[in-house]
Amino acid sequence: MIRSFTLGALLAATAMPLAAQEAAPAAPAPAPAPTVPVPAALTAEEMPAIPLALVDDVRPYLESRGAGFAGWDPNTRAVLINTRFANVSQLHRVAMPLGARTQISFEAEAVRGSYAPTKGDVIVVSKDKGGDEYFQLHTLKDGRLTLLTDGKSRNQLNAWSHDGALIGFSSTRRNGIDSDLYVMDPRDPASTRLIYESKGGGWAIAGFSPDNKVAYLADYRSVEDADLYRLDLATGALTPIGDPKAKVAYGSMEIAPDGTLWVTTDAGSDFQRLGTLDPATGKFTPVSREKWDVDGFDLSDDGKTIVYEVNEAGSDRMRILDVASGKVTTVDALPAGQIGGLSFAPWGEIGFSFSSAKSASDVWSLDPKTMQLTRWTQSETGGLDPSVNVEPRIVTTKSFDGLEVSGLLYLPDPAKFPGKRPLIVDVHGGPEGQSTAGFMGSDNYYLNELGVGIFFPNVRGSTGYGKRFVSLDNGPFKREDSVKDMAALIDAVRADPAVDPAKVGLTGGSYGGYMCYAAAVQLKDKLTATTCIVAISNFVSFLENTNPYRQDLRRVEYGDERIPAQRAKLTEISPLTRVNEITKPMFVITGANDPRVPKSEADQMVAAIRKNGGQAWHLVAADEGHGFRKKANADYAFLAQLVFWKKYLLGE
Repeated sequence: MIRSFTLGALLAATAMPLAAQEAAPAAPAPAPAPTVPVPAALTAEEMPAIPLALVDDVRPYLESRGAGFAGWDPNTRAVLINTRFANVSQLHRVAMPLGARTQISFEAEAVRGSYAPTKGDVIVVSKDKGGDEYFQLHTLKDGRLTLLTDGKSRNQLNAWSHDGALIGFSSTRRNGIDSDLYVMDPRDPASTRLIYESKGGGWAIAGFSPDNKVAYLADYRSVEDADLYRLDLATGALTPIGDPKAKVAYGSMEIAPDGTLWVTTDAGSDFQRLGTLDPATGKFTPVSREKWDVDGFDLSDDGKTIVYEVNEAGSDRMRILDVASGKVTTVDALPAGQIGGLSFAPWGEIGFSFSSAKSASDVWSLDPKTMQLTRWTQSETGGLDPSVNVEPRIVTTKSFDGLEVSGLLYLPDPAKFPGKRPLIVDVHGGPEGQSTAGFMGSDNYYLNELGVGIFFPNVRGSTGYGKRFVSLDNGPFKREDSVKDMAALIDAVRADPAVDPAKVGLTGGSYGGYMCYAAAVQLKDKLTATTCIVAISNFVSFLENTNPYRQDLRRVEYGDERIPAQRAKLTEISPLTRVNEITKPMFVITGANDPRVPKSEADQMVAAIRKNGGQAWHLVAADEGHGFRKKANADYAFLAQLVFWKKYLLGE
């Protein structure tokens, strides 16, 4: 149809100014800068988009990987390792030193596992779902898993029998709370039998006697208190080893071929020592003499040699003990770093993982006769030269009550970054944990590219400094003493001539996340901003909502919210109670499946800050738990934190 113009329309058209009629078309608006897509499992609330250009700059630091020693294949002398080539860590075999890393598990979730000792005919692995920590046990063969447990409860592999015929594991299958103990031949899931019905979530099987007639049980009550028992597997008779009423901590246990019990314990000492334990009397006879914790050890199959590691102020040192003579040999060829997974092969070689500031975690072995070290893996560091990474120095200061506290301070190269530098304080979780000197991974970007220092405080309640030190924050009435320690340490590093005291941020996860929230309230004048990860915001709601199997374990550390006086104090010291005092920007990171610190802890803090008109970024992962394990999620979270610190620490 042909339309005709009305006279009015025609007049209006002819009345337009000539300049308007001849104007050039407007220039198109510039295209928005490309940004990083948010991974499907993540929800980013009130956060800016991440510039795609940032990824190219950071990428090498996101592409480092590590390898962890998972055990020996007793039949082929290959090693089993954990490493990540795709989104999550999987099991690989390495047939020879620096040989190919051949992947043997192919799951969407991270797995860990080990060969049956002596036999080597089966691999048992553990896997959860989305970080929920409801681990199931499986056998692994030809890339496929076969379920051994019920698929519902929380199960943890505790120990293998020396001959590889049995596994001991704990399970909450009976009532969802108590960690009952079971034994099973993993080749026949129908062989599973309950050996001990427990009360509490801290029970485990520490080991089996050489003839598999006795299981040694451990009841972990707290970092300061664990009880050991001898269980006759035929009769079910349970006999305590020593006095269960005594407050003694035990770490590891190994049973020699002649039945001798080797343990680490703080019995009679402020630190954990290595020695023998008489199962009849409970008498401990120490063998190690170091004035630091013995963090782990293993016993050779013939019972003649022990390898152990000593935690010297956050760095591990390896020792070799000849059982007959008592002679101790120091392994001096390894630099200061972190040692893990110590395990003798049947032929006497010792496998372990090692990392340092200048080396990602890799798998090594040691011949205790020749002291020859062999490297089995050389993990990639994104093409970057790890030798340029800086090493930490120890900072010590006196806290409010005269207690000496310390931390590890990493500062960028002053030749490349002269003058006072910004600093991020990173508080460890636990609180029964310790910041140690190891590989920094992607955090090296802050040091090497941005010139930002990182400080790791070890406040009271940290492990590694003796049982008195670890007990000083127990209960609600001492809890904030650790916050005062953190304040003293922050003052100490702010006074360092290499640190800019006006540019200090703070981050922490889990219990370190509580410290992060507490710092946002109480130490805000010392900080520019905070990043709080899987963090406790209210001790009462945390204790009421954490997974039931761990409630009583956490009440020993933090206090019992069911007791009115303790509940009142827990409420008083909870950061959520003083949320109106938070005035600096905060970034909150949460795993939706977290069984330890429920997502509700973050939700209520973020909502309260925003209600008060404050700024709170919030990143939530639908497929993660207590921390991000999947590479896509972890990479995005790192980039988001980088954007946050660039804005609120560096002022860019």
